[in-house]
Amino acid sequence: MSQPSQDTTSPPQSRKLGRNVYALAAVSFFTDVSSEMIYPLLPVFLTTVLGASAGFIGAIEGAAESVAALLKLASGWWSDRIQKRKIFVVVGYTLASVVRPLVAIAQSATQVLLIRVSDRVGKGLRNSPRDALIADSIHPSMRGRAFGVRSAADNAGALLGPLIAFVLLRSFGLTLRAVFWLSAIPGAIAVLVAMIGVREVARREASSSKKAELRTGMGARFWVFLAIIFVFTLGNSTDAFLLLRAKDLGVPVALAPILWALLNGVKSISNVPGGSLSDRIGRRPTLIAGWLVYALVYFLFARATHAWEAWALFAAYGIFFGLTEGTELALVADVVPADRRGAAYGWYYLAIGIGALPASLMFGAVWDRFGSGAAFVMGASLSLVAALALLAAGRGRHA
Repeated sequence: MSQPSQDTTSPPQSRKLGRNVYALAAVSFFTDVSSEMIYPLLPVFLTTVLGASAGFIGAIEGAAESVAALLKLASGWWSDRIQKRKIFVVVGYTLASVVRPLVAIAQSATQVLLIRVSDRVGKGLRNSPRDALIADSIHPSMRGRAFGVRSAADNAGALLGPLIAFVLLRSFGLTLRAVFWLSAIPGAIAVLVAMIGVREVARREASSSKKAELRTGMGARFWVFLAIIFVFTLGNSTDAFLLLRAKDLGVPVALAPILWALLNGVKSISNVPGGSLSDRIGRRPTLIAGWLVYALVYFLFARATHAWEAWALFAAYGIFFGLTEGTELALVADVVPADRRGAAYGWYYLAIGIGALPASLMFGAVWDRFGSGAAFVMGASLSLVAALALLAAGRGRHA
């Protein structure tokens, strides 16, 4: 992938992260605090309080994520068409924040299904326009750092949310339903910040030649990158398998939340340095480095024999996220025209969503038939294939 072309539809930006980046980071933080006060407790609530089966829990999450993946494409495309992003951001976060705490009054698993799908509708509406708005708001030389800041805030919220829920349950003796109601507080803060702190970015009308270019698509570089991302995603199964492997290595089940907190903590700490690194040395080298870290972690998980190795590998796994989360989002903005960023992020999220299901199915099938070692080697191998494909895809500072 070669050097990205100069944006012709975006206004000049200063070389500072600016208001939108910090506002959207704050929105992501409070939203994840709210979400993660509920999500880790939801399987227990469904099975012990509402009597749902494991299969129905899987159906809830599968339906919710499928709806979100499709809406990310639709909302991104729509935000390009009307040249407005903020409305999708505000509506998406508001919808999720309003319906999420309603789990507290659910009397059946079917009601939880409807609430979760509505929550994910909000996510589907906001994510692609939000990322396009971040890219619209900053100078190209700082895209990696900007997306790293938002990802860091997101992961910090994912770390704090379960800890708050734990304290409320253990120290204050609240019920699950009470904790769900209290999740509305950080959700309301997120909506308030989105409404007041986020600003629309004016974009100039594209020229006739640019419009013609947009009608032809987003360019070969983007589709090549998307194909490579899909290959990597096929080796990137659900992280629940990592927790299962940690249990096999001797990590007590009671310590699983702490292990998960360690992962989110490392992710949050490394997101900004990882994104900034991609601004300095280029997206492609940084992304390749992240995928190599992933491959090494998976190879070592295949060979690990002691509990301490699980702790060390979970920490190293967080570095993979730091190197790749912001870098991938910045690379999408680098290789597509400014007026197609919303749709591009939609396709990006859809590719990941489509690849996630077969990835986990393949990993689980290999684990069951050949053992966990073979499954982790498969995941590592697909990561190496993706890294080699990206290495061969082209050269350039930001690609």
